[in-house]
Amino acid sequence: MHFTCNSVLPLVLLLLAACRETLTDNNAPNPQSVAVLTQHNDNTRSGWNDNEAALTTSNVNVQQFGAVFTLPVDDQVYAQPLVVGHVSVGGGDHNVVYIATVNNTLYAYDGDNGRLYWQRGFTAPGMRPPTRTDMTGACGGSYQDFSGNIGIVGTPVIDAARGTMYFVARSTTGTTFVQHLHAVNIVDGSEIAGSPTAITPTYSGNGDGSVTGVIAFDAQRQNQRQGLTLLNGVVYVTFSSHCDWGPYHGWILGYDAATLQQRVVYNATPNGYGGGLWESGTGMAADAAGNLYVVVGNGTVGDSGDPTSPTNRAESALKLTPAGSTMQVASYFTPYDYQYLNDNDLDYGSMGGFLIPNSGYYLTGAKDGTLYLLNKDAMGGYMPSSNQVQQFVPLGVNANMHCQAAYYKGSSKEFIYVWSENDPLRAIPFDRAGNLLDPQGQVVSSVGPTGQSGAVLSVSSNGSKDGTGIVWASYAVSGDAEHAVSPGILRAFDANDVTQELWNNRQNFSRDGAGYYAKFSAPTIANGHVYLPTFSNQVVVYGLR
Repeated sequence: MHFTCNSVLPLVLLLLAACRETLTDNNAPNPQSVAVLTQHNDNTRSGWNDNEAALTTSNVNVQQFGAVFTLPVDDQVYAQPLVVGHVSVGGGDHNVVYIATVNNTLYAYDGDNGRLYWQRGFTAPGMRPPTRTDMTGACGGSYQDFSGNIGIVGTPVIDAARGTMYFVARSTTGTTFVQHLHAVNIVDGSEIAGSPTAITPTYSGNGDGSVTGVIAFDAQRQNQRQGLTLLNGVVYVTFSSHCDWGPYHGWILGYDAATLQQRVVYNATPNGYGGGLWESGTGMAADAAGNLYVVVGNGTVGDSGDPTSPTNRAESALKLTPAGSTMQVASYFTPYDYQYLNDNDLDYGSMGGFLIPNSGYYLTGAKDGTLYLLNKDAMGGYMPSSNQVQQFVPLGVNANMHCQAAYYKGSSKEFIYVWSENDPLRAIPFDRAGNLLDPQGQVVSSVGPTGQSGAVLSVSSNGSKDGTGIVWASYAVSGDAEHAVSPGILRAFDANDVTQELWNNRQNFSRDGAGYYAKFSAPTIANGHVYLPTFSNQVVVYGLR
C-alpha cells in the first residue's frame, strides 16, 4: 500500500489528538477527593462510603466498568488500602492511595493515574519480617494461616490533620522478635519524632504466661490483625494470637498520636488465658463520646468462679471507656452458651462488628452462625440460660462468620449485609421504628464462598440517592482460603436489591482478573475507583473505562 504525505498527515494529526486527549484525561484533577483514612471507612466500621458521585448501578457493568490500572507491590496485601485527598505531593494536590505489605513496605501511589510517589521499608535494622515458619508452635507446628511473610498486617490509620499514618511492623532475627508502632509523614514516608516505638507493655495478673504476677507482651506470639483505631488523639492497637498458640492474651494498647508515648494498656484476660481480638481484620469501633467497642474471642470468662466479673472477658462484646492508664468495662455481653462455643471452636468475635450509623446499636456475630444486635450502652451482660440482648438472628450452623459485614441506608430502606462462607449474601433490613433487624424481609442473593473465609464487604453510594448504592464483595472464588492462597473474585450488587448483580471481575477475566484473594482485606471505594488488594503482589484499580 502506498501513502502520500497528504494522506498520512491527517492520520498522524488524528492520532496525536487522540493521544493528547488521553493524556489530558489522565492528568486532569479528579473532581472527587474523598478520603478513606481507616479500616472500613470510619470508626463505625460500617464500610460505607456515602460520598461516591461517579459510580452508579447504571454504569458499573462489563461494558463501561473494569480494570483501569494496576499498582505493583513487593508482597501480599493484608491491610486495606487507604486514600487521602488533596495531598501536596508530586508538584500538586493529588488523591493518594497508601498500600502496606507483609514485607514491611509502604507505598504511596497516585490514586487516579497510578504514579508512584514513594515507597519505604520499615523492617528493623539487621532483621527481617517474620514468616509463618517462625511461628513454631502454632497449629502444632504446621501454621498455614499466613503463607509467607508476616510484616504489616493490620490496616493502618491516618490522621489527616497531622498528615501522619500509623501502623505496626514486625521484625525478627529468627530468635529475637520485635513489634514497632510507626508514625510516618504521608507526603514522603519519613518517620516523625518518637517513631518507631517498640511495643513492650506489661500488665498485672496471674494468668497464662505470667511471672510473679506480671504478664509481659510476647512479640512472637501476639498477632496484630485488627485495623488500628484513632480516637481523641490516641492510636489504639489490638492483638490476638497465631492459631491459639499460647500463652497469649487480648491486648489493647493506646499511644499518644503526637509523641507515640504509651498511654493505655488493657488486657482482656489477665487472670486467665486467650481472649484474642481480631474480628476478621475489622478495627475496633468507636463512638463520638470516646467509647470503644470490640468483641473478644475464645478464652476465660469471669474470675474466681464468677462469670459476671469484669475481669477475664473472653467470648464477649465489650464497651470500653478510658480510665487512667487502662480501660474500664462499661457494658458487656457474653452468650449464655459461651462454654459450648469455646469448647467447639465456635467462638464469638470472628465476624467484624460495627456500630449501625446514627443509632445506639452494635452488630456482632459468632462462628455458630448467629448475629447479635446489641444496645451499645446496655449490651445484656451474662445470664446462665438466655441471651438478654436487643435481638439475635440465627443464620444457620454452616454460616461460620469469618467475614466483614457492612451497612447502607437508601431512600426508603436501610440494610445490613453479611456474607459468610457456605451461606448466601444476605441484605437484612434494619427497622428504625423498633430498632430491630427484619429477617423476614431479608433479600438473599446467590451462594458465594464455599470455604473459608466469607466475603469482605464494602458499600458505596451518593448519599441515599436511588441508583447509586452498590455492595462490593471480595472472596475466594474456589478452594479454602484459611490455609491456602486461593483465586479471588470481586462482585458488585445493587444495594437495594442484591439479587441484581451488576458486574464481576471474571466476566472479562483477561481484562479485569486480579489474581489471588486478599483474606480479610476489604476493597476500598473512593473517587470513582475501587482499589482491590490481592495476594498477587498488586492492587488492581477499577473504574469507568
